[in-house]
Amino acid sequence: MNTVYYLNSCNTCMKIIKELNLDDSFKLKEIKNNPINSLELNYLYNKTESYEALFNKRAVLFREKKKIQNHFNEQDYKKLILEHYTFLKRPILIIKNKIFIGNSKLVIAEANKFLNEQ
Repeated sequence: MNTVYYLNSCNTCMKIIKELNLDDSFKLKEIKNNPINSLELNYLYNKTESYEALFNKRAVLFREKKKIQNHFNEQDYKKLILEHYTFLKRPILIIKNKIFIGNSKLVIAEANKFLNEQ
């Protein structure tokens, strides 16, 4: 299933969703009001083989955590993502079982190209 994990208060996420002109085949999953669960996170992990790749290191809460703990492993990233929605990098697009993570211009260009090829 085509899915987008996003935050509706994030202007960048909303701009990307609009820019990609997603059709009705996409399930939009807003992560603040409907946080990611362990089953969904495991699914994403199976696509990336890395919780760190799914982790938002720019989160303000992460900066606070880094003051207390200097090193993080995969299980730490998993725990934090499940603990609070801001730790999930966004948006995450799943298009025909291919995953695109984050809002970099390169990632969004790749997602757009992949969408247009479908």
